[in-house]
Amino acid sequence: MAKHGTRGYQSVPRWIYGIAAVGGLLVMLPLAAMLLRVNWAQFIPLITSDSSIAALGLSLRTSAASTLLCVVLGVPLALVLARSEFTGQRLLRAFVLLPLVLPPVVGGIALLYTFGRQGLLGKSLELAGIQIAFSTTAVILAQTFVALPFLVVSLEGALRTAGSKYEAVAATLGARPTTVLRRVTVPLVLPGLASGAVLSFARSLGEFGATLTFAGSLEGVTRTLPLEIYLQRETDADAAVALSLVLVAVAAAVVGLSYGRKRQPMKALV
Repeated sequence: MAKHGTRGYQSVPRWIYGIAAVGGLLVMLPLAAMLLRVNWAQFIPLITSDSSIAALGLSLRTSAASTLLCVVLGVPLALVLARSEFTGQRLLRAFVLLPLVLPPVVGGIALLYTFGRQGLLGKSLELAGIQIAFSTTAVILAQTFVALPFLVVSLEGALRTAGSKYEAVAATLGARPTTVLRRVTVPLVLPGLASGAVLSFARSLGEFGATLTFAGSLEGVTRTLPLEIYLQRETDADAAVALSLVLVAVAAAVVGLSYGRKRQPMKALV
């Protein structure tokens, strides 16, 4: 009886490659078209104007701040969703993930009616001398609103994949819940946390609709790079294309940090 080896076995049908190629071209062709449109002779002057530098710097600072806020808020949310069961859990998950499908401008309107001068919390904050809408803080909140689900989804998936057996072993050895979280859970899902944080940063970097609606477009205060690109498109198409390329390059580098590195298994420490 002839032996049939698995060497050279192709698990993906050949026709799938054709469809995958079309999908890849759908993403790459527009980027290639933008590259062909760049005015390379004036590229450096276009991206180093005062307004461009200010917008890029503001985007990087606010994206870093919103990513930190996503980690602070998203880790507890992911832990609650992945490691506990309670009434209304599905509803909570649905609301946490809602910004993934909402148009960003809708999120901006919701934030405005929450933190604006006449908003749900804005009136009380105004009495305390705190104004959030149309400030840099508003940019950070808008970015956090749209980026938080990326961290929660990534970390919750990592938690469910890792399981809870190591945590159970640590608990039987007398470790308190906080110790288990610090010494076992976090190291075990650190790659998922890092991936979620990187994706949150990338999403924050490209945020436009919620920022424009809730924070406005004040140069040096709320005008991030996507807003600068939008404004430049109306007056200087070459500058808009050059800045778009910068944003694409930064976003590609950030996403590459998440998916390009080799993931090493984490050892749980008790």
